[in-house]
Order: sequence, then C-alpha cells, then structure tokens
Amino acid sequence: MTGRLILASSSPRRAALLAQLGIEPAEVAAADIDETPETGELPRHLAGRLAEAKARAVAADFPGDFVLGADTVVACGRRILDKPADAEAARRHLSLLSGRRHRVYGGVSLVGPDGRSHARLVMTQVSVKRLSAAEIDEYLASGEWKGKAGAYAIQGRAGGFVTRINGSYSNVVGLPLHETLALLKGLGVPLRP
Repeated sequence: MTGRLILASSSPRRAALLAQLGIEPAEVAAADIDETPETGELPRHLAGRLAEAKARAVAADFPGDFVLGADTVVACGRRILDKPADAEAARRHLSLLSGRRHRVYGGVSLVGPDGRSHARLVMTQVSVKRLSAAEIDEYLASGEWKGKAGAYAIQGRAGGFVTRINGSYSNVVGLPLHETLALLKGLGVPLRP
C-alpha cells in the first residue's frame, strides 16, 4: 500500500498532538540525523532544515508514502537553547529565559511520494516570569526538562512559568497543529491508516 502518512519522529508529544486531531500515522519512525546547528545558522533556519532532514531521512525507507518531519527550536535572541545534556545546562537555559520573552520556531516538512517537499515555519513568542533560584531547583528536581528544547515543557509544570504566549500553543509543545493540518489536507494526505 502506498500513499500512507508516516511520522518521522521519536517524540511521543508529536504523535499525541496528531491524535488530538484524530490523525493516526500508519507508522512512526525516528530519523537518525545530526541536529548540530551549522556555524552562524539562525534558529528559524535550523528548525526548517532539521524538519526537512528528518522527513527525507525517513522517506528513504518509505518510498511512495507521505513522510511528515518536524523540529522545534527554542531561541533567546539568536542563541539556540537546545535539549540540555544535564541539570546544569538546564539551569543555564532556565536562568536565561527567566523574566524574558523568547521565540519558539516550529519547522514542519512533508515529503510526498514524488519526493518533493513542502514546508511550513511557525514562530511563537513566549514570555516567562522571573524565576527564583528555588523555583528553578524545584523544576530541575522534577526531571521534566529532560529531552526538551529550551529545558522546559509548557504542557507540564513549566506552564506555570509562562505569563504570555503570542502564537501557536501547540507549536511550543512540539507541532503547530493548524499549519500541519492545512499542509496535510492541501496535499490530499490520507489522515488515517
């Protein structure tokens, strides 16, 4: 069978977000790519490049199918806040975000059965309250920061840190739903296996 929807992701959040819309990919496959930013690469370009790289890497194993790739990049100014390797890196990220506004870029790429890619880029502004050292310590102790770009999960405890959001909430969680649905429907992708 060809023309199925394949999700190129290791993120359970992305699959859950699609499920929220009643969309169930035929398969979910993680893309093994290097996510290191290129020298001088801007956060918005990184999000788009990685989303397409993930989709293309997985598409090689699923010829004839639609492959959806996505990436989320958290940035404070031009500084990219990656998934921290340890609690100290997470503390640095949270300290930088404390009392400031930052941007979350969501790249979405869909590689069709013909090999052509179609992309969307979404930006959401998020404002974080001033965090005390005790609040940061407590959040780090929760472990929720692990594996999260920017060292926080807005859909979890860190939601209490957010004072304002301008743009797509689901983008901050991991997949901009409105733009993703429009992309899938616009290309006639089957939304259920």
